[in-house]
Amino acid sequence: MNVWEVVAFIAYFVVVLAIGVYFYFKGKKKVEGEKDYFLGGRNMGGFVAALSAGASDMSAWVLMGLPGAICMLGVGQVWIPVGLVIGTICAWIFVAPKLRRYAIKAGDSITIPQFLSNRFKAKSNTLRITCAVIFVIAYCIYSASSITACGELFNTVTGGLVNKTWGMIIAAAIVIIYTLLGGFNAVCWTDFFQGLLMLAALMILPIIALFVMKGEGFAPLGAVVTPENYYNVLASGKFDWNSIAVILSGLGWGLGYFGMPHILIRYISIKNEKEMRRSQIVGSSWTTIICIMSAVVALVAHEYFGNTVNDGNQTLVFVMLARSLVPGLFAGILISAIIAASMSTADSQLLASSSAFASDIYKAQIKKDATDKQMLIVGRIVVCAVSVIALAIALLPGTGGIMGLVSNAWSIFGSSFGPAIILSLYFRKFNYKGAVAGIITGFAVSVLWLIFLSGPTGLYEIIPGFISALLVSIIVSKCTKEPEEEVVALYDEVSKLDSKFEG
Repeated sequence: MNVWEVVAFIAYFVVVLAIGVYFYFKGKKKVEGEKDYFLGGRNMGGFVAALSAGASDMSAWVLMGLPGAICMLGVGQVWIPVGLVIGTICAWIFVAPKLRRYAIKAGDSITIPQFLSNRFKAKSNTLRITCAVIFVIAYCIYSASSITACGELFNTVTGGLVNKTWGMIIAAAIVIIYTLLGGFNAVCWTDFFQGLLMLAALMILPIIALFVMKGEGFAPLGAVVTPENYYNVLASGKFDWNSIAVILSGLGWGLGYFGMPHILIRYISIKNEKEMRRSQIVGSSWTTIICIMSAVVALVAHEYFGNTVNDGNQTLVFVMLARSLVPGLFAGILISAIIAASMSTADSQLLASSSAFASDIYKAQIKKDATDKQMLIVGRIVVCAVSVIALAIALLPGTGGIMGLVSNAWSIFGSSFGPAIILSLYFRKFNYKGAVAGIITGFAVSVLWLIFLSGPTGLYEIIPGFISALLVSIIVSKCTKEPEEEVVALYDEVSKLDSKFEG
């Protein structure tokens, strides 16, 4: 255990908790409603919203799971960051501005299920309840990946003094505290600072490593054994189904951005069109740099550590580099970037799941006259409940590790909600039944493909899930009654706004 690393960790936790306390007391000065707690009053600035969206997206897997996969398996794994870059740029350009305008016009919606329901002027709560249930299921899985990463880091940084289980419990408790205290504002501002920390860490560490490796007398810490086709973008070295599946699966990750609720809600929270344009530039640039540098870290680690990286420690290559290259305190600050990545995703997921349950199940189905205070209480209870379930999942053996948990949840969201969001924004004849059928189909196909066909085909389940949901949504919309005139009129009104601002 390095004492200075622990000091840096403690200092980081003090900062994020202080942000939560600040927004708690700030909220006390005014009457805080559900829109303030769950959406920040729709008053987020461009920089904060962009980095919050990026940080809530790029969890610990971008500093642990992804570098570990590329370091061990080679350049053929870079299709994942390529897909993520393409996906995030497309989402910022084609979804973010239109979704924000549509959400405001559609009853000033504050959650994605609420937006979808209001978009169709729905009298039934089927869609909102279906969405909320899928949210809670997927977010329990997704949050478990962040908690798992935190447990590994606590164990590593403390030299085994804090075991993985207690590390998970401590991290979950800290995230719960500042999410409960400050709501959306606290989550976004902690995400903002965590996004800056992640960017700085990924920019600084590989540059230092390259300088060291170019110095006289440098020798890798282990024998550098480079497998055949390691530097080939085709995983198998030739254009066969294995390579095609890896490429398609990697690019398929980009589809997740169109249906990721905790990212979509950041788009809705931006306060005006000027800040939206700023967010588009900052958000796209941040994700691009993060993805590139994550791959660079992996390749540098391969040359630096050689065969000392193995199946048991590949997720810790970033930690190993930090400890090898910089003094204890600075290593602790850089390693804190991984905790930042984990927590920035976990807090966003907790808030998104709690807002979905409170707004789309409790208020819509259980207590329709619920006050703002009651909504906040229910939302906070759900934050605690989801955290406990996620912790339980993280503690289960054989859950697939950080990368496996993230990929499962990412696929569920992308397959279920991605097609529904795209069609809601761009398909004039899209109707309520088509949305419900598509969301259920995407969820079912994603889960079934993972269980039965992911292994034999090697194809990531988000691809068949997304395509199936898209086709079913269109077919059902075409085969059933067209949307009401007021629904079409709302679509046309938003389209005129789009022409005004984008023309």
